[in-house]
Amino acid sequence: MSLASSIRTIATWELNRSMTTMGRDILPLAAGLLTLLVLVTAFTAQSGVHMQDGIYRIGIDDPDVARVVAPDSRFITDLADGTTLRENRFAYDILILNRVVYVAETEKGRAAAKTLERDYESYVARVAAGEPDLFAGYPLWIDLQYIRSEIDFLATQSGQQVGAPATTPVSPTPQDPAEAVTLPPATAPLSEDDLRERVAEAGSDHPLARYTGLISAGGMGERLQTPSELSPPLPFDALVLVFVFIFPLYFTSQFFMMSVMNERVGRAGEPLLAAPVRPLAIVIGKALPYFGIMLFVSTAITLFIGAPLTILLPLIPVVIFFLANALIMGMAARSFKELSFVSIFFSTLATSYLFFPTVFANTHVISIISPLTLVVLELQGEGFTAMEYVYSTALFVTTSIILFYVGTVNFREERLFSEKTLTSRLADFVSGGISRDHPHLSLFLIAAFTIPFVFMAQMMTLVLFFNFPMPLSLVLLTVSAAFIEEVAKSVGLYAVARERPGFLTVKNLLIGAVAIGSGFLVGEKLLLFATLVQITESIFGNILFTSLQVLWMPLLLHIAGVLITGTFLMIGGRRAYLPGLLVASLVHCLYNLYFLAGVLL
Repeated sequence: MSLASSIRTIATWELNRSMTTMGRDILPLAAGLLTLLVLVTAFTAQSGVHMQDGIYRIGIDDPDVARVVAPDSRFITDLADGTTLRENRFAYDILILNRVVYVAETEKGRAAAKTLERDYESYVARVAAGEPDLFAGYPLWIDLQYIRSEIDFLATQSGQQVGAPATTPVSPTPQDPAEAVTLPPATAPLSEDDLRERVAEAGSDHPLARYTGLISAGGMGERLQTPSELSPPLPFDALVLVFVFIFPLYFTSQFFMMSVMNERVGRAGEPLLAAPVRPLAIVIGKALPYFGIMLFVSTAITLFIGAPLTILLPLIPVVIFFLANALIMGMAARSFKELSFVSIFFSTLATSYLFFPTVFANTHVISIISPLTLVVLELQGEGFTAMEYVYSTALFVTTSIILFYVGTVNFREERLFSEKTLTSRLADFVSGGISRDHPHLSLFLIAAFTIPFVFMAQMMTLVLFFNFPMPLSLVLLTVSAAFIEEVAKSVGLYAVARERPGFLTVKNLLIGAVAIGSGFLVGEKLLLFATLVQITESIFGNILFTSLQVLWMPLLLHIAGVLITGTFLMIGGRRAYLPGLLVASLVHCLYNLYFLAGVLL
């Protein structure tokens, strides 16, 4: 039977088995949850989130003033005389007596004051929209159009001055013939009635505005803004739609994970393993129906919302990434209980990596590390380039290929039906790729194959520490990057030492350290060349990859790190692995700090 025929047979069997074993109970529940998700998302977009209703208490002695906060459900308003309000002043976050505002000296009181300020601005906007002369209240209207920044992030790091020099200004002298500049039209491109409606909408206090501060822009009426409305763009609407995409995709991948786990429970997968088909056909055949379902769901949602089909391009690597991780989690967990903890942990990390950068989709190059940023840009009509696509998806594609390869190599009886712990099983997966005849070549390849996972983990730390204040974020990123790299470099050595304790001799350790260091450096260079051009333009990227321009220095660092960890393993056994990692990470941190100091000075 050919490979294609085997894959088709396994895929058909998997689809029929899933429909029969899970169709009666789980599939209707899944369809119900998906429908509920769509309805809740639509309701939220229409009516807003009401978690903050009634959290502030305000006392007012004037009914006219009370109209300012009347539309805001966050305030519980007490209308009473001044004497009564003064007697119970400690029960309120804000008091307004004789049109004077008194704020409680608490964090909640200050937050309530900020909310009151926004409510007053909305009230003024509503009043101004009803005035006969609109332009008396709003003489200036700004046609806001965003363009791509051309700032060189490396300029300030290399000592170049990007601002105006702190010297006495000198009148510039034109060098070329002066050309006439076409002045903008003096009148607004919209009628006064349209502008009045625009002001009324700005002061309507949309339920989502309390969480975002800005509803994503639409046509010309949304582009025209008054100076008080200017604020950085937050693609909230697009983020909601992206969540609608991602939730069913991850939810569907869980069925694949449970299918793999079901093969191991009670050794139910023995007939499948005994069939005359290759493990590659089994893995691809089992994953193919779920890939088709996820692609169908994504296409259906895309057509339903009227979005361009090009948003499927960045979603496909995410789909493959979910399936690859579902395969490994289903093979590694010993029970459904352990599988639940592992899947929740993975979903937290994956969601953070995918969603956090998209918040900065319009403001910072860091956002491009997530494929969902490309979806947001496409939904906003901006699109993305081929280089941005490669940059965002390369890590997902490479890690998925490696995970599927590891799953295929270990998809055999002694791995699937083992009762070892989760960490032991993962170590067995790694040792399964180490050849007994050519262990050093295997260590070289394993070190190179860990690079996509290292970069992805470092990108995760970049996402987590990006909002921390400087220089704390730089210190945390330096330490975490060093530790992640040392773990990745030592995982192959730990696996072979665990399986063959006699392998760790001085000679093998030296040869292995050179092989691992060389493989790690080669993998770094290859993936860096393909994907990390943009991220290295920022100070955060320099911390992660600043020393890669000099080949021999990082090579010596990688070899030294492996030698330190390997020496601890050779002398103290597996119990000394963690202390060895910490010492190697400390040396790596000192190395990074040396280059970081050179970058910042």
